[in-house]
Amino acid sequence: MARKKLIPDTAVFAEIRHLMAQGGEKAVSFSTISQATGLAAATLVQRFGSRDAMLRAALAAAWDALEATTTQAEGDAALNAKGAQTLLKALGADAPETSDLTLLAADFRDPVLRARAETWRAQVETALALRLGGGAKGRETAALLFAAWQGQMLWQMAGGKGFRLKDAVKRLSD
Repeated sequence: MARKKLIPDTAVFAEIRHLMAQGGEKAVSFSTISQATGLAAATLVQRFGSRDAMLRAALAAAWDALEATTTQAEGDAALNAKGAQTLLKALGADAPETSDLTLLAADFRDPVLRARAETWRAQVETALALRLGGGAKGRETAALLFAAWQGQMLWQMAGGKGFRLKDAVKRLSD
């Protein structure tokens, strides 16, 4: 009979993403995760098989959380320009569920994770387009708004000054 997990995968994944955010993928090893979680390195090997599998599992779990947050945010956002702003704010850097967004977009070498990123981007752009009038203009505006929003999130981490979502939505949707 398997032993009960005293430290769940979610806690391990949080530590993996924390170390990745601080020092990149190279900062993650069985040893560093063992030190951070108190689990023996051998236990981590037994759980995940390899370091790459452990990283992939952590990123897949982050995508699961982001996709759930996105679906919830879509349901909560009105079908108008203000709803587009609400949607992006719910997915913004201040939301704990999306704090890994820049990590998730940092490496698309894994085809499965890259496909998840492409699907998520399409989901968000479609949701934005619905709130920005639909049609070809709505889709184009949504793509521009998504790109601007992603750029802002990236550069805010580096200390860059951002723009107000409200102003961007207004300029792009006029």
